[in-house]
Amino acid sequence: MLTKEKRAALAVCAILCAERSKKKKRLRVWTRKWLGKRGQYGLSILQRELEVDDMRGFRDLLRMSVEDFNYLLERISPAIIKKDTHLRKAISPRERLSVTLRFLATGETFNSLSFQYRIGSTTLSTIVMETCTALTCALHEDYLKTPSTESEWKAIARDFANKWQFPHCLGAIDGKHIFIQPPPKTGSMYFNYKSRFSIILMAVVDANYKFVYASAGTQGRVSDAGVFAHSDLKEAMDTGTLNFPPADILPGTDALMPHMLIGDDAYPLRPDLMKPYPFRNLNTDQRIYNYRLSRARRVVENAFGILANRFRVFRTTICLDPDKVVTIIFACLCLHNYLRDHRSDAYVPPGYVDSEDANNQLVEGAWRMEGELQSVSMGLARNPSVEAKKQRDVLCEYFVSPAGSVSWQEDMV
Repeated sequence: MLTKEKRAALAVCAILCAERSKKKKRLRVWTRKWLGKRGQYGLSILQRELEVDDMRGFRDLLRMSVEDFNYLLERISPAIIKKDTHLRKAISPRERLSVTLRFLATGETFNSLSFQYRIGSTTLSTIVMETCTALTCALHEDYLKTPSTESEWKAIARDFANKWQFPHCLGAIDGKHIFIQPPPKTGSMYFNYKSRFSIILMAVVDANYKFVYASAGTQGRVSDAGVFAHSDLKEAMDTGTLNFPPADILPGTDALMPHMLIGDDAYPLRPDLMKPYPFRNLNTDQRIYNYRLSRARRVVENAFGILANRFRVFRTTICLDPDKVVTIIFACLCLHNYLRDHRSDAYVPPGYVDSEDANNQLVEGAWRMEGELQSVSMGLARNPSVEAKKQRDVLCEYFVSPAGSVSWQEDMV
């Protein structure tokens, strides 16, 4: 049984503990003061000023026009809107889209953007990933869907024939490294031949610099040939599930030619994938063929160049898990295709892509001055079939024939 003195001592202890607990609760800060002033200062406020006073400044801020921004906001708002609580006001869909686009456009760290937008860095990182997912879900079906019918593929082939004088071409394929922070406990799995950690983005591009197929996430140590060999693209080509158009007559001849992708020397030579002749002991006809193929392949170089220099997150080492990097990649591809489809001058200003002068000499686009993504290493794409070699020879003969030649090609070789 407790004595009177012990009961008094326990009562005093209880009172002291209660007071200490009250002090702790009183000292607790729900949010830092500067974060609470988000509605008064920061880039979100500046963005609204630019919308009214400086359209060019707005375009430099987010890489798109006000109209494009508002269209995207309308498409994804239902997926990213949050409810206010009695404790605090939710970050609006406008702010969520704005900070995400700024992250993609600059590649700045979440900590840096936290001060600019007055949003906590942990909250901001969650916002970026949720918004990238919402952008992909909203735009993928309209702007990053791989063609699945003969008519869709034929439309791409017509563009290549009209713009680049390369018939039966369904797209140009290439792969690039996206640099990442090495994931824990993965050793050299993502370590590439340039002594950097990366994942690979392999893509097919149409004649208008739009991505029509993309695969991302393969470890950086794999070569172009290795990525293609294990891709769902190769599997679909092998099984015919892509519905490529059937072989057709080359214009002005009676030669039957399959429709095809075009790639560089790293890719395997197949009836449905043409690549250059090896660059040694070439005769004039073969050099002309290589020039014509290289000229058409320029679209994939430009598409990657635009992507990397308008979304500069790809010019940095992305310090996120590979799965999250893949989410960012596909959001950017959807945005790229959307802005290309809308012919946005804010995204691709005049002179930004390669062009040709009156003498058909290459005029390099402005993106080349800003840098490009690292190419994937050359793999061992050997043992092409006799049919594929014969097809390349037929195409070579076509390019030097009256039906398939262009007036300036001999000056280029």
